[in-house]
Amino acid sequence: MRQTLSDRFSELAMRIFVADDSAMLRRQIIGQLCGLSGVEVVGQAQDVSEALRAIRELKPDVVTLDVQMIGGSGIELLKIIRRDGQRPVVLMLTNHAHPRYREKCLELGADYFLDKARDFGKLTEILRRLAERFGPSVAEAT
Repeated sequence: MRQTLSDRFSELAMRIFVADDSAMLRRQIIGQLCGLSGVEVVGQAQDVSEALRAIRELKPDVVTLDVQMIGGSGIELLKIIRRDGQRPVVLMLTNHAHPRYREKCLELGADYFLDKARDFGKLTEILRRLAERFGPSVAEAT
């Protein structure tokens, strides 16, 4: 079977899953990601159970998690992901940037902890750097 360029791109792209209870913020994050080379958004969810089911099925390379979500906490979801043995890069995003949340998330294995109000602009740059480290660019693959 012959592979198309889009098939090859999907194999090379860093696969990202976005979990946030705000539809507006999910759209904003996904909109930023669409402009990045080597990035594919594989799914999104607004609640913990939907996110867990999709993350287990899709096995993304990177997950963005809101600390406060419908049906639970992104912190609990982070615990489950790590307990399952999955090792995606995890970026925690929150409006509740209290130091205790930061410490707990990092202790549980989050790779980044971003305050939505202060650090949101850093998200695109972090993901751009991760995509560069993830694998060869599309241009190199063709």
